[in-house]
Amino acid sequence: MNTAVSCELQLRLVVSRESSLPVPASLRYEAADPYVVHAAFHTDADKAVEWVFARDLLAGGLHRPTGIGDVRVWPSWSHGQSVVCIALNPPHGEALLEAPAQALNSFLKRTDAVVPPGTEHRHLDLDTQLSRFLAGS
Repeated sequence: MNTAVSCELQLRLVVSRESSLPVPASLRYEAADPYVVHAAFHTDADKAVEWVFARDLLAGGLHRPTGIGDVRVWPSWSHGQSVVCIALNPPHGEALLEAPAQALNSFLKRTDAVVPPGTEHRHLDLDTQLSRFLAGS
């Protein structure tokens, strides 16, 4: 069974009510790290901007506003299309991204096939995760 799911998306970085910029993004999910989705935003910079999101946060944001602090996610409409807004508020700036809801939903359904929601704990290797955590100390 395939234990990884990936997806290429075209997001929009909202600059103002009238203006937005395209931002290609890559999403990756792995059964070995079952609670998170890794996102790489490919900007004009030499290196992609990487974020890690809780899978539940993205899934919840398809249907209702969710999240607090640095990341908030909610469903919306933009230019007649269903989108999921992702507001990022790190210490040095902020960004509002719009993801096509259908593509994000399809990606998340594929992650559910790899690790059904509520069964993440069965896929988590605590010994490996603890070793990684302690190695970073």
